[in-house]
Amino acid sequence: MVAARPCISASPGILTARVSRTDCMLSTTATFPKISCSWPLRFKRNDVVVRAISEECGPQGLPIDLRGKRAFIAGVADDNGYGWAIAKALAAAGAEILVGTWVPALNIFETSLRRGKFDESRKLPDGSLMDIVKVYPLDAVYDSPDDVPEDVKSNKRYAGASNWTVKEVVESVRNDFGSIDILVHSLANGPEVTKPLLETSRRGYLAAISASSYSYVSLLQHFLPIMNPGGASISLTYIASERAIPGYGGGMSSAKAALESDTRVLAFEAGRKGKIRVNTISAGPLGSRAAKAIGFIEKMIEYSYVNAPLQKELLADEVGNTAAFLVSSLASAITGSTVYVDNGLNTMGLAIDSPTITS
Repeated sequence: MVAARPCISASPGILTARVSRTDCMLSTTATFPKISCSWPLRFKRNDVVVRAISEECGPQGLPIDLRGKRAFIAGVADDNGYGWAIAKALAAAGAEILVGTWVPALNIFETSLRRGKFDESRKLPDGSLMDIVKVYPLDAVYDSPDDVPEDVKSNKRYAGASNWTVKEVVESVRNDFGSIDILVHSLANGPEVTKPLLETSRRGYLAAISASSYSYVSLLQHFLPIMNPGGASISLTYIASERAIPGYGGGMSSAKAALESDTRVLAFEAGRKGKIRVNTISAGPLGSRAAKAIGFIEKMIEYSYVNAPLQKELLADEVGNTAAFLVSSLASAITGSTVYVDNGLNTMGLAIDSPTITS
C-alpha cells in the first residue's frame, strides 16, 4: 500500500510505515482513499488500523535502551553471580557500569579483571567486552567510618583500602561522576546460614539482616540525593522469604522477607521523594561462589529443575535481562514489585518428585 519499510508494532492490527515528510499524499489501492498528510497519519478501515509516521520512528520493536545512563552495582566480586550478569545486561543496553566490591575480595577481583581472566565472560552480544568504568571498595555493613569497629579497621584484609563505607562510596561516586541513574543491590551474607533458625544466635540473626536487607536501605538512602529523577533501583531476593526452605537458615529467610517488605515501602518513599522506582527480583537458585556457602546449592538447583513448570536450567543472564527491563523506560509504571525469575517454581505447591507422589 505504501512504498515504505514497515515498522513492527506491538499492537495487534496495527501496521506502521515510515514515509518521508515530503510525501503529501499516500498512494493507496482502491481499498483505501487518498489522504492528505498530517503527522502522524492514521486511518481505519475494515478493523485494520494503518498509521504512517515520520522516518524518525527509531529502531524496530521495543529495544531496551540505557544509553546515557549510569549504573552502580553493589556486590560484584567475580564473574559467575547474578550481580555480574546484571552488569552485563545493563552494559549491553548501553549503560555505563560502576561496581562496588567487598573490600576483602577487591584485590583478587581487580587483578583478575586486569589480567583478562574475565574477558570471555565480559563478551557482550555485539562481540565487544563489557567495560567496567570504575571499581569501588565497598562494605555496605558500615554506613560511615564511625561505625567501623577497631578489629575491622586493623584487619589485614582491609589494609590499604580506604573510603569503603556506604557514605564514603557515595561521596566518591558524586565526586567522580556527579550522579547515577540506576542502583543495583546484589549483596547478602549470613554468618550462620547453615544453622537452623532455632539454633541461630541474636548476633548471627542481626548480622544477616544488616548485610542482606538493611544494606539496601542504607545504599538507597545515601544514593538517592545523587540519583537522577526517573531512575530505578533493584535488589535480589529469594523464595525463602515466603516459603520454608530447610537449610537456608541463620536468619537469611527473615532478611529476604524484610528486603521484600522494604521494597514496597522504599518504592513509595523514593517514588515520592526522588521519582525513583524500586523493585526486587526473586531469582531461583544459581551455583555461584557465594551460594555455595549454603552447603547444598547443587541439590537446590536439581530440585528446581525437576519441579519447576519450565524444566530447564535457570541462567544468570535471564535474571540480568529482567533487571535491564525493570530499570528501563519500558517498566516506567512498575514499582514496589517482587518479580519472580525462577522458571515458575514459586507457583508450585507440591513437589512432583516426592516419593509420596511417585510411588
